[in-house]
Amino acid sequence: MDEGASDLLMRVEGMTCDGCAEAVRRIVRRIDPAAAVEVDRAHERVAIRTRAQSLVVADALTRAGYTAAAMTG
Repeated sequence: MDEGASDLLMRVEGMTCDGCAEAVRRIVRRIDPAAAVEVDRAHERVAIRTRAQSLVVADALTRAGYTAAAMTG
């Protein structure tokens, strides 16, 4: 495992197709190229293993046109 990485669970609204899911992956990997990104469009969730902070990821996704926020619990 990547030392210093943490698991984030994000709620990401606005992913309507596989292209959107791929765009979300690209956005996260621009921030952290080593990030592992799993997109669940049906439940509007994105699980990420990354060194990036959740606010940075949420901001990048929001700037791309999605509604994004970290989930707790």
